[in-house]
Amino acid sequence: MQQSPHSPQSQSVSAPAIKPAAQLSTLQQTYAVIPRVRPDTPLLDSIDEPSELNTFTTAQLITLVDELRLFLLYSAGQSGGHFGANLGVVELTIALHYLLDTPQDQIVWDVGHQAYAHKVLTGRREQLGTIRSKSGLTAFPERAESAYDTFGVGHSSTSISAGLGMSLALRYQGREQTVACIIGDGAMTGGMAFEAMNDAVQQDADLLVILNDNDMSISCSIGGFSQHLAMLWESGYQVDISDSGEPVLCQRPDMQGFDRRKRHKEMRDVPQLEDNLFKAIGFAYFGPFDGHNIPELLRVLSLAKQVSGPVLVHIYTTKGKGFAPAESDPVGYHSISKLPVELASKAQAPASEKPQPTVKYSQVFGQFLCDKAAEDNKLLAITPAMEEGSGMTEFARQFPERFFDVAIAEQHAVTLAAGMATQGVKPIVAIYSTFLQRGYDQLIHDVALQNIDVLFAIDRAGLVGEDGATHAGVFDFAFLRCVPNMVVAAPKDENECYHLLNTCYEYQGCTAVRYPRGAGTGAAIEKPAQSYRIGEAAVESVLGSDAAPIKLALLAFGTMVATAQQAAEVIALNQAEHESEDSCQVQVVNMRWVKPLDTELLESLLAQGITHIATIEEHVIMGGAGSAVNEYLLNNSAAFKHSRPAICNIGIPDRFIAHGSQAEQLADCGLNVEGVVAQIQQLLS
Repeated sequence: MQQSPHSPQSQSVSAPAIKPAAQLSTLQQTYAVIPRVRPDTPLLDSIDEPSELNTFTTAQLITLVDELRLFLLYSAGQSGGHFGANLGVVELTIALHYLLDTPQDQIVWDVGHQAYAHKVLTGRREQLGTIRSKSGLTAFPERAESAYDTFGVGHSSTSISAGLGMSLALRYQGREQTVACIIGDGAMTGGMAFEAMNDAVQQDADLLVILNDNDMSISCSIGGFSQHLAMLWESGYQVDISDSGEPVLCQRPDMQGFDRRKRHKEMRDVPQLEDNLFKAIGFAYFGPFDGHNIPELLRVLSLAKQVSGPVLVHIYTTKGKGFAPAESDPVGYHSISKLPVELASKAQAPASEKPQPTVKYSQVFGQFLCDKAAEDNKLLAITPAMEEGSGMTEFARQFPERFFDVAIAEQHAVTLAAGMATQGVKPIVAIYSTFLQRGYDQLIHDVALQNIDVLFAIDRAGLVGEDGATHAGVFDFAFLRCVPNMVVAAPKDENECYHLLNTCYEYQGCTAVRYPRGAGTGAAIEKPAQSYRIGEAAVESVLGSDAAPIKLALLAFGTMVATAQQAAEVIALNQAEHESEDSCQVQVVNMRWVKPLDTELLESLLAQGITHIATIEEHVIMGGAGSAVNEYLLNNSAAFKHSRPAICNIGIPDRFIAHGSQAEQLADCGLNVEGVVAQIQQLLS
């Protein structure tokens, strides 16, 4: 390298309790609770840009580690957000900004769950409490937010490709700058990371890759690659780096506190280190090193960044480092909610004020999986590293031989399901909408083209709130409905979700059920599972007289059915209050299916003399469900060509929707009740 110039709820307490790190071989502190009061952080408060770290001694950097970690604990308690990954890279973040001349040197974070410390050190310390809130800091690095955010991220396994592109472009322009990519062991399971590493060797690029190995992605890391990393650690040796940049095999210092990895009975010989996967590809490999040892990190990284060609430094860290509950439960503390407001007295709130518990859609899916698997032994379930998030934990416990977590490999997950289905079983792929985008070619070529019997259970569809545009599932109607052989369903509530999952499971072919993040309307699930008629919509309500001169049909898809119903009631109430002469009848239709559409119902509405049609969906307008309605009416309906009712499509406009609460995002798009009513009134006028 060219050398540069240099979930579960948090504990509710009023002050931090601090204890020494008893069993770990580091000098840093371990905290037991999350502070409610802004901690005293004099060293951290003196840093407004990374270059100010240059004057710090090593002892001051170690003190800074404690201050920064405590500040992150406090901030997360105030704002919520990603938690464990950020605590695990505090030392690494400080070391990188101490050694590199950022933003001239480029730091590329993978996924970005772990970039909070980076944001704090790059001039955004006092803004961190706004993270994930409307008009506040984004949940992930974003180029528009800071010059220090070199690449916008949010999805996994992209950092090496992006960093390689930067390195090659810098080399072409004759600019001597360091490019450092930080990627986790979970993200490294994504095939794109290996594609980039292969090309980096081919290009002989000056690229520093830092593998942050904490044995975790969001869930626990799995598979042969995870075992390979574990064996490198368990060998007891490391490939150190000499002052001349040459590899030196030596015994690694005894690292107590990390024996959780010693799950492999058979250890390979020491030469495993020298013949490891990264060296076999063509990278210069150094490690594994303790990622929480500031002096060691400074020594190793200062030497590694001067080595030319592709270099990988392997460090091991603890997810949730420095916060005891997160260290013992890294999955549960991947992210947290903000601390609840403390009541003035210990008296509980009145029962009438207590929110009623609602079931999350992921839990509905989990219930369906377990229920269906109990009666059909052909059911197999696949997830790309989202067991907990997709609601599959209980299924994995009850049916371990039928559960397949393939790590962060969405493309593989889709084609794996296709292969399974050719052998007489019925695979279900549980995947987030935004992540299915990564397996789109496989969905077309390997599933739909061959009309293979696979069900996609698509979670986190629609707007997802604080995670922002990178995680919003607002394109799936468009990219699914244009694919031949696909059947696409959109349930209005939890109960309908359960039965549509069953309907699509029983269907022989490629199907998708698309449902949102979080809880639904509170609808009770009626068992046993039913099968609906494919492509049949349902009229939810009719408000107003058949004799009304204006007849409005609200064609609502999925989550927008409840919103459409409320909007219809507002319109009816407004008409009654104003005693309008031009009375309006409003029909609310639960379209239920995006593909195939219920064209019989559309023709029936036209035959009834519908004068206005509004389609409503939590999806981009372009190419969405409303577009499907338009296409049918314009191209296939003679009745529409004769009657020509006025039409408007209500949905997400042609822009990426910034982070904020889900309610704020819906309001921003005009998809709350008020926004929908306003757009309908404009249509009627």
